[in-house]
Amino acid sequence: MKSRLPMEYQNSNANMNQMVRKAQKMQDEITRVQEELESREFTKQVGGGVLELVMTGDKKLKSITLKPEIVDKDDIEMLQDLIISGVNEVIQEIEDYGAAEMEKVTGGVSLPGLF
Repeated sequence: MKSRLPMEYQNSNANMNQMVRKAQKMQDEITRVQEELESREFTKQVGGGVLELVMTGDKKLKSITLKPEIVDKDDIEMLQDLIISGVNEVIQEIEDYGAAEMEKVTGGVSLPGLF
């Protein structure tokens, strides 16, 4: 005599397989978004364009460009503040972009540890 699982158990197995496939697809999309983010460059100008910063999506500073008029040996603090402000702004831009892209993939479901 052959035994069969009740229908509700057979359907739940199919549903479980479908959920696993969806989770794998989401994981693939998350990996793609993370790789794209890391390879992208973000540029931020501050101080009316006298300072330009370029940073990669994995938050590595690639370049800082200063216009000569910003360099004042008698006001080094202003230049330091401008650099700090610019770095913080470009990092925030990267984080906002990454969060928005992840939300597209996850449908707004929070996945701790991603961003």
